[in-house]
Amino acid sequence: MSDDAQPTSSGPGGISWIAWLYLLLAVAGGVLPWLANLDFIRSEGAAFDLGLFIRQANVNPAAQSLSRDLAIGATAVTIWMVRESRRLGMRGLVWVLLSCVTIAFAFGAPLFLHLRERRLLELARLSTEAPDPAA
Repeated sequence: MSDDAQPTSSGPGGISWIAWLYLLLAVAGGVLPWLANLDFIRSEGAAFDLGLFIRQANVNPAAQSLSRDLAIGATAVTIWMVRESRRLGMRGLVWVLLSCVTIAFAFGAPLFLHLRERRLLELARLSTEAPDPAA
């Protein structure tokens, strides 16, 4: 396992503090964008009008900057999440990707990082429990 893929020391429940932090960020990333989405729905009608949402997300240069920044960053991170999940043999990627689209990228990305930390810890435990083949 490379240095950047080493799990951090475990905390409550055997899960690392960083995994707990990622989980907390996932919760915030699910709640806070959806509070804004609910405000949008209340102000613009009973349904979520995606076209109107996108138009409003690009209504001025500041909004365009944030929208483009999110689109490019989310695309790059999504590509990495797919590759990393395959490399580590992670489960649940489909749910993470669906949550990025249906809940918020701010929910899905930290959720992926939480699951990745748990998988790294699992792999570290498996490597210390496995018998040495050279012995």
